[in-house]
Amino acid sequence: MSDVIVTYDVLNELNGSLKQIIVEFEKAEERADDLEDSVGTPYGKTRLRDASSEFESGWNDRRRGLREDLMKIQERVESTGRGWAEWDVEASRSTQVERNEAATMPRAS
Repeated sequence: MSDVIVTYDVLNELNGSLKQIIVEFEKAEERADDLEDSVGTPYGKTRLRDASSEFESGWNDRRRGLREDLMKIQERVESTGRGWAEWDVEASRSTQVERNEAATMPRAS
């Protein structure tokens, strides 16, 4: 089995992209109202407006669910990146050698 390597840059880019998608989903709900206003009542009829309203209402429900799922994924991506970065710093600190310790460490023959 081969290793999967994910760099901090990739995690950060994914995190940022997920945040942008979440914002777009939020804006889409706001734009749904604009659609209804734009359709108006052509020829004094409301059928087209009602159909667009019904369509957007259904998509708003789906968008909310997708947005909630994306928020959970984004939070996990962000906490994974933060966790690895913290571990990396701690691991680096634990392997540092003080100046006076270097003289007492075993040497390769």
